[in-house]
Amino acid sequence: MGLTRQYLRYVPSSVFGLIGSQKSNVVYLEIHGVLGKYCMVGACEDVIVWDLRTGEKVLTLKGDNQEVTKVARSPDKKHVAVGYNNGMIRIFDLTTGDSIITFSGHKSAITALKYDCKGLRLASGAKDTDVIVWDIVNESGLYRMKGHKGMVTQAEFLKTRNVLITSSKDTLMKFWDLDTQHCFKTLVGHRSEVYDFVLLRNETRLVTGSGDMELRVWDINYMDKADEGTEAIEPVLKKARISADDRLANVEEETEEKDELQILTCTKVGSVMRQGKDRVVSMATDQQETILTCHGNDSSLEVFHLPSEADLKKLLSKRQKKMRQKLRQVTEEGQEEKREDEAIVAELKLEEEIRKMCGINMSGKIISADVVMEGPTVAKVVALLNKNMIEFCSLRTDEKKTEATNRSQLSMHGHHSDVRTVCFSSDNTAILSASAESIKIWNRASLQSIRTIACDYALCSMFAPGDRHVIIGTKSGKLQIFDIGAGVMLESIEAHTGAVWSVAMAPDKRSIVSGSADKHVKFWNFELISSEDSTTSSKRLTLELTRTLMMDEDVLCVKYSPDQRLLAVSLLDSTVKVFFADTLKFFLSLYGHKLPVLCMDISYDSTMIVTGSADRNVKIWGLDFGDCHKSIFAHDDSIMCIQFISKTHMFFSGGKDRKVKQWDADNFEHIITLEGHHAEVWCLDVTSSGNYLVTGSHDKSLRLWEKTQEPLVLEEEREMEREKEYEESLAQGGEPVVPGETNTEAGLAGKKTIETVKAAERLMEAVELYKEETEKFRQHALNYKKVNKQLPGPELHPMFLTLNVKTPEQYMLAVLKKVRSSELEEALLVLPFSYVIDLMKIFDIFISHSWEVELTCRCLFFLLRIHHGQITTNQVLLPIVDRLRSQTKERVRVMKDQIGFNLAGMQFLQADIESAENIMFFSDATGKFQVKKKKQKKKAVLAFKV
Repeated sequence: MGLTRQYLRYVPSSVFGLIGSQKSNVVYLEIHGVLGKYCMVGACEDVIVWDLRTGEKVLTLKGDNQEVTKVARSPDKKHVAVGYNNGMIRIFDLTTGDSIITFSGHKSAITALKYDCKGLRLASGAKDTDVIVWDIVNESGLYRMKGHKGMVTQAEFLKTRNVLITSSKDTLMKFWDLDTQHCFKTLVGHRSEVYDFVLLRNETRLVTGSGDMELRVWDINYMDKADEGTEAIEPVLKKARISADDRLANVEEETEEKDELQILTCTKVGSVMRQGKDRVVSMATDQQETILTCHGNDSSLEVFHLPSEADLKKLLSKRQKKMRQKLRQVTEEGQEEKREDEAIVAELKLEEEIRKMCGINMSGKIISADVVMEGPTVAKVVALLNKNMIEFCSLRTDEKKTEATNRSQLSMHGHHSDVRTVCFSSDNTAILSASAESIKIWNRASLQSIRTIACDYALCSMFAPGDRHVIIGTKSGKLQIFDIGAGVMLESIEAHTGAVWSVAMAPDKRSIVSGSADKHVKFWNFELISSEDSTTSSKRLTLELTRTLMMDEDVLCVKYSPDQRLLAVSLLDSTVKVFFADTLKFFLSLYGHKLPVLCMDISYDSTMIVTGSADRNVKIWGLDFGDCHKSIFAHDDSIMCIQFISKTHMFFSGGKDRKVKQWDADNFEHIITLEGHHAEVWCLDVTSSGNYLVTGSHDKSLRLWEKTQEPLVLEEEREMEREKEYEESLAQGGEPVVPGETNTEAGLAGKKTIETVKAAERLMEAVELYKEETEKFRQHALNYKKVNKQLPGPELHPMFLTLNVKTPEQYMLAVLKKVRSSELEEALLVLPFSYVIDLMKIFDIFISHSWEVELTCRCLFFLLRIHHGQITTNQVLLPIVDRLRSQTKERVRVMKDQIGFNLAGMQFLQADIESAENIMFFSDATGKFQVKKKKQKKKAVLAFKV
């Protein structure tokens, strides 16, 4: 076998220039007891925790290549849940920033994510229309609930009952009884998609937002009347409203008759009209239920005040008092007979219970918003905007006409629009990026923004010689020159009448060339002229027009050959014209692309030119005769940028298919695909040394890729690509069919992935090895009896030594424990029944020895549920099942007693410490006492049953 050429791998280094993604939501976090200071937002595949007061990153939660679509905070204030575009969910620890739990059950992007009030369960909804409830403690899925016909938009647990409420784009809201995994009520009162909802007033009020300008308000009545005393004012309000509308009363009576056996009923009481006429995007309320925020697809955030129960009682009593006074006046005049005071019922309007406070106009279109209360009368509002910006402000709730104060923005860390051009400085220490509104200069080592300068819509850019100035070509046809040190624009030259699509510097660095949509190619020399606004003799940089080349079509790209002999010009007619740079005489015409060539580059030795086109092809041409060496179908969409690596014939290409690919122009080989961007790749640039690559994208992020010394083998890369395709095909497969399962409303939470398949394979290998080693141990025992003397033990298998076990049973337990809890059911589901028989025998041994009783029972009960018919008819397994029936009960009872004993001891210690703290008066003594008690507590815990 001959030697193959080795390539060096480029790996992701950093993502910068991003504040928040448009597909994510923003959430306030309480860290170290401080509320209103920190917020969390998804940024492509990462999650960033921002300090709003200092404008700095506090923590970055690293993800894989999938984009973050939903984030949720845990009630314990120590963890957050993150949902991704591929349906995966991860739980992160805020203290360490590590991912501690991974759930995989959805097939598409997560659109709803919510913890229950204790933080022990997590509900997730996705575009695949399923709702899954996850067990955080056991790190596994509980069940999948199917019933919605559209994307799930929101989910919420009830605090007082085991009920989950979900909304969807199918215009329905569903109430799920989690004890039976059954939808017991469907709310059908919406005419369009339901995008969000919130629960108010101790979960007796429901406010929903849909595709119109109405916020529909519903009253929730619980059938068991468990919390009648929680809201004394509610029956009066309901009675007043219902008596005003006989038709509504009839509807409620019919509903109550139908829902006699249900947990709750839901009755519409009215609507609150928003100012915005488009659909509701999101709604949010604080934990104290004082403020309700709502916004649509515009820049206006509407804020509603929710008066407390005490305030509503005062208002109601005042209104009743006024009605009594009016009634007395009428009675004294003799116009009407006297009425009893008890018959006087005052009514509060819905607009008084949900009172419009103000509207806040943000700086851009709002993607998501959140609100918290900082003190009794101050509300803090934060909003994520589509301009890669976070805006926040304060509101006072004790004022009738309030306005947003302390408004501020988090915007200096990135561009507000797409990054259309990037380039490195000559010494590779600085990066220039430009967008529709500004130029930013970044330090490559620290990735901090050094300068931000306002500019026109930039399409192309370059550093001038000396790296002290930058030149950009704009959409309006201007060439703008900026001084980096001063951070100002020196000159704006009206160079063209159309968009300047490309600028290129001559290899001698004395001039540049620009190509525009006005069909002109213009040549400019660098000049130094005296500054007009300076009294000294200092000079500034400018450009002087020397020549103009008229073309027949719009010019899309221009490029000099490194030897400055040739000039290549890409035109709108899908051809590339090559001219002699000195005389501008026509030399070659490269034709073959079906659509216009959007980008091109010439190799360092001026022998080869590569062109990237909107027809998704890369063509490699020779510059000697203009022959096409190779045409490669490179991307799945238009190719937007292409560049050679210095001193090589390898090049990078980026396209609208979100991918950056590396190619070898000599062997016509695809080397590697760099995946990371989540939208179209607009631009890229490679350092002169070839050690770094920077890319800019429509997702508003800048990515730095670094060349490593790790060799890259093409065959291995192709194998990894095939494995990835196989994994994607698994994810697109149907749900597992469980024998005997007839319930179409609920199903298994997990899904089949490459990890679950590998886990099942490891289990089968372990069972085979277990049987072999068990037979070896049995033969050794027989030989020991025959010889009747001491024999050395059998030689342990290398896998036993790896896992540090001595018996086949311990090895089997170790392998079972290594399977992730979230993947256990799916791994057991794909096992053939012959392995199930062996596992049942192994579980019998585990239970008899009291090894991992909880894990063993979980596996055992799942296998019994899945293979019930075959197990109960198998004569070999009947005695084992009968033995397990009695042993599992006994072992589980012992575990419950042990946990109960320890829990009672901990509660006793807690009560003892709390009572002692109330007696101590001095801070020093209290501190010493607490330390002493903690030591006693640790000793007591160690003394408990283990």
